[in-house]
Amino acid sequence: MRVRLTRRTAHAVPLLAVLMGLLPVGIAVAESKKEPIDVLIALIKQHDSRYLTQSEQNLMMMPDSSAMWTVEEGMELFHKPGGPNQKSLESCDFGKGPGQLKGAYVEMPRYFGDTGKVMDLESRLIHCMKTIQGYADDSPEISTRPGSDQMKLQTYIAAQSNGMKWNPPLEHPLERAMYAAGEVLFYRRAGAYDMSCAVCHNSTGKRIRASVLPDKNKPEEWTKAVSWPSLRVGSDQVLGSQHRLLDCFFQMRHAGLKPRSDASIALISYWTAAARGQPAILPDMKR
Repeated sequence: MRVRLTRRTAHAVPLLAVLMGLLPVGIAVAESKKEPIDVLIALIKQHDSRYLTQSEQNLMMMPDSSAMWTVEEGMELFHKPGGPNQKSLESCDFGKGPGQLKGAYVEMPRYFGDTGKVMDLESRLIHCMKTIQGYADDSPEISTRPGSDQMKLQTYIAAQSNGMKWNPPLEHPLERAMYAAGEVLFYRRAGAYDMSCAVCHNSTGKRIRASVLPDKNKPEEWTKAVSWPSLRVGSDQVLGSQHRLLDCFFQMRHAGLKPRSDASIALISYWTAAARGQPAILPDMKR
């Protein structure tokens, strides 16, 4: 713990110098392992984007993000025996083989043969917590509320893909079908406001009050937009992709979206593919 705190705090001193172009990115990092702030700063250095640079305060706070403690807590939970079966999650396959987490998240959602479904991280994790650890549908341990064990696990698993390029597979017919359905949902206008995801995210220069909105057609912006789990500064909670979707649907005044439904996973499939080839920022910090 002490090593992580020292290493993250050390970023704060040269961070402003990096943003001002006075130092190259590498000088700010004493170790080879990338932190989320390193990935973001590299994108800022490469691309002129008001979306990426809109919050100086967040950039200054990211090296000491409390989401990194959430990663630590998730790591402990992942390797700790739990549930009625008193088993850890080390035998769960997230697409790379049992217990293999490196690079797994940036290749999700994906098709899993043992369920016959395309699953995102949240649905796959709950599946493993039920089938391996023995939790029931109503077990509080699989609740996805902010601050829950499940969210800590999601954050830890996702963090093992930090800096890696989004590359969700589209080989299986169901993967392609989910992507196609997600595209339809992204552009479909509905609800009391006749809104769609594309209204806010299909062009450059749009904003909601003080917030600059990311453009889906700019992958270097979109990778930050879809980098969840993320610490929401406004609520001081780490939230996941499903939380983001529910919030978007509420803001658009659409009918309620059921978490982990085919519709939600289809949207995540489409939005992840739009960031293909760009490095994930995990866990991120957002306004």
